[in-house]
Amino acid sequence: MPVAQPSSPSATAVKTDVPARLDRLPWSRFHLLIVVGLGVTWILDGLEVTIVGALGPALQNPQTLHLSSANLGAVASCYVVGAVIGALVSGWVTDRFGRRLVFYATLIVYLAGVLLSAVSWNFWSFALFRMLTGMGIGGEYAAVNSAIDELIPAKYRGRIDLIVNGSFWLGAAAGAAVTPLLLDQSLFSVDVGWRLGFGIGGVLGLSILMLRRFVPESPRWLVTHCRADEADQTVKKIEQDVAASTGRKLPPAEGSLTVHPRKSFGLGMIFASMLRKYRTRSILALTLMVAQSFLYNSVFFSYGLILSHFYHVPEQHVGFYLLPLALGNFCGPLLLGTLFDTVGRRKMIGGTFAISGLLLLLTALLFGAGILTGVTQTAAWLVIFFFASAAASSAYLTASEIFPLETRALAIACFYALGTAIGGSLSPLLFGWLIGSGSSWMVSIGYALAALLLLVAAVTEWKFGIDAEGKSLESIASPLSSHE
Repeated sequence: MPVAQPSSPSATAVKTDVPARLDRLPWSRFHLLIVVGLGVTWILDGLEVTIVGALGPALQNPQTLHLSSANLGAVASCYVVGAVIGALVSGWVTDRFGRRLVFYATLIVYLAGVLLSAVSWNFWSFALFRMLTGMGIGGEYAAVNSAIDELIPAKYRGRIDLIVNGSFWLGAAAGAAVTPLLLDQSLFSVDVGWRLGFGIGGVLGLSILMLRRFVPESPRWLVTHCRADEADQTVKKIEQDVAASTGRKLPPAEGSLTVHPRKSFGLGMIFASMLRKYRTRSILALTLMVAQSFLYNSVFFSYGLILSHFYHVPEQHVGFYLLPLALGNFCGPLLLGTLFDTVGRRKMIGGTFAISGLLLLLTALLFGAGILTGVTQTAAWLVIFFFASAAASSAYLTASEIFPLETRALAIACFYALGTAIGGSLSPLLFGWLIGSGSSWMVSIGYALAALLLLVAAVTEWKFGIDAEGKSLESIASPLSSHE
């Protein structure tokens, strides 16, 4: 029963075992539905980024949108800027009004953007609709990452976060596989195939709307926002589902937490937590986000142009080079994910950033010297991104688990937004200009800069990293509501 606390902002203190009850659950069908219903977001993002990257040369055709390399870089930056705006708005709304509301709103924005992209008629319309699409995808990041962390048991959280974030590459693989067909002029005319590519994302997005009805509101969020009874009922339903699907009696929950719920938590309180008490954690999250964002936006928004301009790969064959690259990226989080829960966060995050940085530096030198071919360049990326994809996924894991519950979505949004604004919005413009120079050494300087950022991120993780493996979210960062 709640205990009266007149001095508390909410007038009551609530002793709850909701976090302990969620963390002691065995893996079940319920958790799989959560992963599928929420994790498809990253598949959509991967599909979007890869299709635009692979279709880049086709969009330069006078019969399509007749875009220049600089135009393509600007469009990529518009998508990223939209994602930043969407993440910030979504992060605030998610922490204030709940995770579930945002699932549907952001998906609708995404669907509108991607379907409008398919009917673009010039550079400006395409850039505007790509920005709208980015707003939907960016909005999903804050709500989905926070919800997954709050619903998945502690001992599985690291590997599941990595695999879910790594599922971006399943979408990338799908985009790479379908692009050669879309660009095959014996199947579709030159101005039709690329439009159908965006329609694929729309169809997939509509299917997700049906899956999300299985995803409940986060009980952790409910209990800290004056809805303890609803949180208890939600956990009871989850427990019944898990017990029925596993056929096992659930172990007793151990431990409880006393919170002082509020209807809302002011931005002053939230930012004071992030910038004062958790200042070094904020530096860590921002550094990891900037490094991974610069790397991925540098490579995947421009790789179609690299293959076309430097290796003379026909535009309809670009997808064949991206497909193995995408599958290799997914294998990294899939095969290394368990180690983040066993070997530990600090060692694995620092190690994957360092290895990918050193390999990228070597590849930059080989590219600048003209030693690589389209095939060997792709093979080099495959090895680099096996480690870099796990590192990038761990950046989102870090931002989502090292801050208090009441700030989680906004923290993810802020560091995603800052990381993407610094690393993601600038890199496509930079590489569009570097590729336009026609010099392989100029492009290699861009790759070397990305490698340096990865190595800085590795050092920062080793210095400020948190050993969060197997721990409850509340023990990593106590909720703001646990203090009067």
